[in-house]
Amino acid sequence: MSRTFWTRAALFLGALVFLFPFYYMVVGSFQESPDTTVKGVFPTGGWTFDNYVDINDRVDLAQSLLNSVIVTGGVLFGTVIFGVLAGYALARLHFRGRGTLFAVMLLVQIIPFQLLIIPIYVMIVRSYGLADSYAGMILPFAINSTAVFVFRQFFIGLPEDLFSAAMLDGAGELRILWSIAIPLVRPAILTACLITFIGPWNEFLWPFLVTKDQHLQPLAVTLANYISNIAGRATNPTGAILAGAVVLAAPAVALFVAFQKHFTATEISSGVKG
Repeated sequence: MSRTFWTRAALFLGALVFLFPFYYMVVGSFQESPDTTVKGVFPTGGWTFDNYVDINDRVDLAQSLLNSVIVTGGVLFGTVIFGVLAGYALARLHFRGRGTLFAVMLLVQIIPFQLLIIPIYVMIVRSYGLADSYAGMILPFAINSTAVFVFRQFFIGLPEDLFSAAMLDGAGELRILWSIAIPLVRPAILTACLITFIGPWNEFLWPFLVTKDQHLQPLAVTLANYISNIAGRATNPTGAILAGAVVLAAPAVALFVAFQKHFTATEISSGVKG
């Protein structure tokens, strides 16, 4: 058999191994009775929506999901706005200390967020008084150094002739950024959004510290509280936990499926003559 066949077979097997946890999560969320054995992979005891109803009766899934959307949306908005501006400045503007600033930004990426959580907590909650608020959950993640790096690399890759022609026509930096640079780096924007989306969407430690109000807690925090305090009293604890996991994972999967076809390099050579 050809090498192509074995390559595709290996990739197909790898895809099955990767997708198996998602399959088990979905199947387990619809099981009438818990089955954590190997046989549970192929349920024969029937399908039910009771696990979703049960977890929704004990925690407000709709409100928690809305909280996650608000927090994640705020983080994405800040990531795109500040990331584009900072990335463009580091890539196209010439000022003293630009290289040092970029090096410091790279150093920030190697510092785990957990090491900074105590000083950030003191600053956000005690100094700014943003406890029990969406702003307190959003601000620590509003500027993402990884997104800044992604935007910088994309802006550097744009042809210099495009910017030179715009400057000759009298366009300022903001005009160039809005009319030329941003339309050409849409793949970078989508990439930065997806990379950033996973963090705040699945984050439960920081929102849990910022607010104890269940009406403000995102879905990840709600599920963590449910697993710790409530799941043992459910009719099918395993099924209810898996149902909550499906609700948490579904938006991320849907977002990736919807936008994965846009992760292609933008054709920009037509914008340069010669």
